[in-house]
Amino acid sequence: MEGSCKGILAVLVILAGLAASASSNQIIEGPKNATVLVGLEARFNCTISQGWKLIMWALNGTVVLSITPKEPIITNDRFTSASYEEDGNFISEMIIHDVQFSDAGHIKCSLQSSDHDGSAFLSVQVVGKLFIPSSGLEVTEDKPCNVTCQAAGWTPPPDLSWKIGAPVSHSSYFSIPEPGDPQSAVSVLSLTPQGNGTLTCVASMKGLLVQKSLTVNLTVVPLPSGSQPGTSLPTWAIVLLAVSLSLLLILIIVLIIIFCCCCVSRREEKESSYHNEVRKSANARTNKEAFETKLKNGFKNYGYISDESRTAETGSPPPRSYEARVPQQRGISQPRQGPRDSQPGPASQPQVHFHTVSPRKVKNETLV
Repeated sequence: MEGSCKGILAVLVILAGLAASASSNQIIEGPKNATVLVGLEARFNCTISQGWKLIMWALNGTVVLSITPKEPIITNDRFTSASYEEDGNFISEMIIHDVQFSDAGHIKCSLQSSDHDGSAFLSVQVVGKLFIPSSGLEVTEDKPCNVTCQAAGWTPPPDLSWKIGAPVSHSSYFSIPEPGDPQSAVSVLSLTPQGNGTLTCVASMKGLLVQKSLTVNLTVVPLPSGSQPGTSLPTWAIVLLAVSLSLLLILIIVLIIIFCCCCVSRREEKESSYHNEVRKSANARTNKEAFETKLKNGFKNYGYISDESRTAETGSPPPRSYEARVPQQRGISQPRQGPRDSQPGPASQPQVHFHTVSPRKVKNETLV
């Protein structure tokens, strides 16, 4: 009984010692965030107090490296370790060789039999390529031109800028992400060259002091003889000219329509005038024929009085006598008079009286 009791007490003492040693071990400082390029190395440090038994490194929840006081346990050649001591504390370093883009994620350092751990985040960036349409550019002197630089396959897309190694009178550029491709960007340089030189497109990674550049040669051709710089019209002038030409075309079409309408109206008036002339000519011809018929048949003399009518007037009272002034009447022909029996007057002053009778009217007809 006494031997068994001593054995139990010994086990309890050992467990208590292990528990005490484990509780005394802790992570003083965990790893820090890191950003690296694909293909390079990533290093993470974890500072632990003395007395630890097992250190474990995990990537995105998977243990990739284990370290014991005697030696590390390596399961993947890309994940190795190094150790240091500083101020009485133990520093464990995990090294990731040939970093892949898939390695991006959470890094965790933890101890066996401990709820405490240290974590960090690994960011992986990818350097892509730069493209300029031509390795040699040939442009006209003092004539504005554009040069395009494209960055493809970058993660994240880089910041693009330009270095101009040629004399220019004006230069500016802007950069935008490539539509539909989050790993690409485009930069457009606008300049007015005045001499030969070079143009360099520079891509800078965000968060890292990493740059990549591409240089092209710029060849400037003199202006043709007789031409002058600045003869090209600006955009607003071209737009204004196009609008003016459109309005002029519309005005010409309207004038043509009005001219056609006037021509049709005049034609209708001419046709109406022609019909009127034809109608007048027909009426004149009809009147002429009627007049010729009347000339052929003769005209009726409405001043003719038949003998019967004159005989009937004989019984009427004698007409008023006129003195010798009668022949002075205008437009009346001298009537034919005949003497009648008259009473003799006084012998000293004889008087002559004329009695006018109705003039004889003769019916005349003219035949042609």
